Amino acid sequence: MTDIGAVIAIDGPAGSGKSTISRMVAERVGLPMLDTGAMYRAVTCAVLRSGGDVGDPDVAAAAAEGAVIVVDDVVTIDGADVTTEIRGPEVSANVSIVAAHPGVRTHLRAMQREWMARHGGGVLEGRDIGTVVLPDAPLKIYLTASPEVRAKRRAGDVQGDFDLAAAAANIAERDRIDSTREDSPLRPADDAVIVDTSDLTIDEVVERIVSEARSRGLAREASGKELL
Repeated sequence: MTDIGAVIAIDGPAGSGKSTISRMVAERVGLPMLDTGAMYRAVTCAVLRSGGDVGDPDVAAAAAEGAVIVVDDVVTIDGADVTTEIRGPEVSANVSIVAAHPGVRTHLRAMQREWMARHGGGVLEGRDIGTVVLPDAPLKIYLTASPEVRAKRRAGDVQGDFDLAAAAANIAERDRIDSTREDSPLRPADDAVIVDTSDLTIDEVVERIVSEARSRGLAREASGKELL
């Protein structure tokens, strides 16, 4: 295995808790965190804003390569804050279509690897981190949950009226697209630790991942004190 530093790869389907849990794990172990799903959402947002066809692989790849996307505490496209917009229903309904285009995935995977190399490690969450982006990651986690639980979690992320049935249908369709695409389909890595979060609290999931990270020596020091 290649030594790529302190990397925790957290993969899983929509609504499995990846973003929230990854941020908490990153804080606990003293590592930076990259939400790669937000990168694909930002590209989708860029295509939609331009009026382009999300199903056109050339249009989507051009958006990925041409837009200046920054994913941090806020997400920006060419300097415009789209943090809220990328979580909206239009982007959610189209992101798996855009993410299936090989040109988009190739460009964003390069950005993700560059981010990891620049930081010397980190917590990266997505759908193909442990299988394709960083297959040599020393800790790979695959989060999952029942479709019903994931739909209810999506309800908690949205203000105002929420159609639970529509959300469940959207999640099921995203699962189908993500798991059957030809380029890096969603699946657990062979050596991933699989965690079903359906009946666990966020703190319980975080504790399990932190324990796995500690056992592999992946926790860093922050301000002279280990965040564990």
